Amino acid sequence: MDEQLRIILIIIVSVSIFGLLIFVFVRNYIKNKIDYLAKENKKNNLK
Repeated sequence: MDEQLRIILIIIVSVSIFGLLIFVFVRNYIKNKIDYLAKENKKNNLK
């Protein structure tokens, strides 16, 4: 395999993996925030 092609493929795979990690982190952060706000809202409605 050509050396330049190998470097390009490594960069693409690395960026894809990094992007996936960022996506999962942000999704979990937003989900936890929504769950927290929903619990707080329930608590306040019960008072």
